[in-house]
Amino acid sequence: MKSNPLAPALAACLLLAACSPSPEEPVSSGNAAAQDAGADEDLHEPAEDVPPATAPRPAAPGALDFAGFGAAPFGTEAEAVRMAWGGPMQGQADQSDPDACYYLRPEPRDAAGFGIGFMIEGGRFVRADVEDAATVAPGGGRVGMEAGDIGTLYPGRVEEQAHKYVEGARYLRVRQEGAEAVLLFETDAEGRVDAWRIGLPPQVDYVERCG
Repeated sequence: MKSNPLAPALAACLLLAACSPSPEEPVSSGNAAAQDAGADEDLHEPAEDVPPATAPRPAAPGALDFAGFGAAPFGTEAEAVRMAWGGPMQGQADQSDPDACYYLRPEPRDAAGFGIGFMIEGGRFVRADVEDAATVAPGGGRVGMEAGDIGTLYPGRVEEQAHKYVEGARYLRVRQEGAEAVLLFETDAEGRVDAWRIGLPPQVDYVERCG
């Protein structure tokens, strides 16, 4: 019987084919798009949860003091307050009466209440009002404290006055030696601080703000 001369070569080819790795499973266009999208999400996913940019931020610690607000001292123009805040603010002078009292209020507005505001009168920054517990007054006072806590923080410097409208409520007036500005805490009838303000007389004593 005559042997086939092509048999050894054919056997070698079959052996090589059996030893070669199988081709990768093809990826459909849909799967490829999903993989790419997942990779993009991994690249852009922050390491921590990022709070929404809708909540008003409190004033930086130490920013409000007896001199003013950061780089905006009491008595300066309204534009200096805007620059010191460094973010969008609502409020502008009445075109018919530029010297009238008004407030600059940070945006977005605090949904829980007044938050923080900067009084402008006569075209000048004269007072800051705070109803936000996260913003600390010079010396450590803040919204939510008891009247006794304020006395402890400012020993020998607190002058108590009766509230103009609320029976049992108090104004706790604090002076600092050498400073023209006054710090004034307002308590409710139970003696808890619900607001404070700091600024120049006579504006710091306006009970109805610009009213």
